[in-house]
Order: sequence, then structure tokens, then C-alpha cells
Amino acid sequence: MALQINSQETILFIGDSITDCGRRGGAAPLGEGYVRFFHHLLTLREPEKSVTIINKGIGGDRVTGLQNRWTDDVLYHQPDWLSIKIGINDLHTVLGGETNGVTPEIFAQAYDEILARTRAALPQCRILLIDPFYLSTETSPNSWRRRVLDLLPSYIEIVHQMRTKYGTRLIETHTLFQHILRYHDADTLCAEPVHPNATGHLAIAEAVYTALSAE
Repeated sequence: MALQINSQETILFIGDSITDCGRRGGAAPLGEGYVRFFHHLLTLREPEKSVTIINKGIGGDRVTGLQNRWTDDVLYHQPDWLSIKIGINDLHTVLGGETNGVTPEIFAQAYDEILARTRAALPQCRILLIDPFYLSTETSPNSWRRRVLDLLPSYIEIVHQMRTKYGTRLIETHTLFQHILRYHDADTLCAEPVHPNATGHLAIAEAVYTALSAE
């Protein structure tokens, strides 16, 4: 199964800490997460290809943060392929009662705006959307984790709407992880519900590889 990405093309990954994963520190430039695992998979499976991989994740970021840095961190690099992974911090601002919380309505508006700008500036760029996930199966109605799980579908649905509107590729990451959690406890993938361990990042990288290999 070969990637649709060709030699001499560029893929840019952007998002929050799950994408960042130390790429601005000791693990520069790709970080220690799924972006680096994707690079390893590409090296092993298609060693003949020379693909430029750029990681522009920033820990703690929200879709409004992406909106504010879109020209500098995405459009400037003119990627042939673009992967966007964002949403969990946006949700947390609402549950945390922040004054400038990113409600589903604001999330939808900002997401739509960055995709519209991308289509206008880079009409040939192929886009992959990765929906937000939460690695928990908590059922207690008064718990923080259950509140996150109850609100999360609103943000996931917006990502899916953007996929339809802009004809992008999509990874349903939350569904992927919930399937795994039917057979393994959460610590198999994540020490806490937001930031995956190496196994969780490998699952995302494998999903990215599959999504970018489809015709």
C-alpha cells in the first residue's frame, strides 16, 4: 500500500500538543509522536521516496490559534499535503468556563475559515482532517471525563462537516481509539485521556499512512 504522496512533495502537519510532541525542543524537528512515526513508516515502506515532512504543532493550541498563524505556519510553506489535528483544547475551554472559550460555533467558523483560505491560496493541496479524541470510557455522570465525552461529539461532527464541504480525507480517531478500548484498558494507549503514549501515537501514524494511501 503506497502513499499517494510523491517524491519531492511536502506534507505539513499542524495541530496542538499531540502533533507538537516536543518538536520545538529536544525532539526537533518532527517531535516524538505520530509525525515521527509516520516518517519512520515512510522510510521503511517506501525508502525510494524523498518527501519533506514539516511539523507545525504547538502544545495547548486551539483552532483559533491555528487561524492566527495560518499564513506563517501553513500557507508560507505551500505544502502539497496538509494534515490538521485540533479540537480537544477548544472543548476544554468551554468546560473550564474560560471567558474566550471556543464554543462549537466558534470552532466551526474558525475551521471553515482556515480551510477556505487554504483552498483559495493552495487549490491543489490535498487535505487530511483528524478528528479530536478522548481516551476514556468513563460513565459517571458527574465526572469531568464524562462531561468531555458528552461534549466531544459536537466538535467531531464539525470536523466531519468540514470534510464533506471541502472534500478532504478524514481519520475518525475517536472511533479508532474507542474500538481499541473495548479490548484494552486506557493505560495501553495513554497515561491520561488526552496525550497518547507511543502505542497511541503509532495507531495515529498508521491511520495517517492508510488515509494518505487511498486513491
